[in-house]
Amino acid sequence: MSENNVNITIANRLATAHDKISDASKKAGRLPEHVSLIAVSKTKPPSDIEAAFQAGQLEFGENYVQELADKAQQLSKLENLCWHFIGPIQSNKTALIAEHANWVDSLDRIKIARRLNKHCEELNKQLNVLIQVNISDSNTKSGIALLDVANFAEEIQEFKSLTLRGLMAIPDEYLDKNKQKAEFEQLNTCFLALKHQYQSVDTLSLGMTNDMEAAIFSGSTMIRLGTAIFGPRTN
Repeated sequence: MSENNVNITIANRLATAHDKISDASKKAGRLPEHVSLIAVSKTKPPSDIEAAFQAGQLEFGENYVQELADKAQQLSKLENLCWHFIGPIQSNKTALIAEHANWVDSLDRIKIARRLNKHCEELNKQLNVLIQVNISDSNTKSGIALLDVANFAEEIQEFKSLTLRGLMAIPDEYLDKNKQKAEFEQLNTCFLALKHQYQSVDTLSLGMTNDMEAAIFSGSTMIRLGTAIFGPRTN
């Protein structure tokens, strides 16, 4: 496929994704502009990200620190590009994340928060953060327990270079939609409580390709889509 065809395909997929978000929002009685889209670009070349940018996409999510750093440097000419780091965080990678990310969507340890804050202070930079919640209580997923969110949020408030924006979760996939709905509603209740307590909180990052509509019905303000935008990963 030629580069021009790839660019058109990415633009078309973005348009389709926005249509689906808009339709789900309207069904849920919400305004489509209150739900943003993160294009998850891990393993994809910078040219694909530039194609999405040319189609109007500004926010991108990366799971691997070195890949984030490399892409942020290669695409620094693109104005208003916003990078979300959405993967597990190792202590020895916090400096790179602080330097290149605008958001950290996967914060679940105070030790990591402390290190990010220190690096951001040195950079004279403010970093948006989301607390990752293990809403399904899964052994295979990162994140803190729902019951620990309030205390964790209170601790984050002590770090002056971090701005708490809300919560993120990657729930298990369920055939039982009632179980899915119950977890989503629990997370939204926690999010609304945080929003009431902290003026900076405005983001609930919940929902991917398979559960996007349910997430929007449950109050998600940020949807994460990868394959739906860029096509299947090759590795």
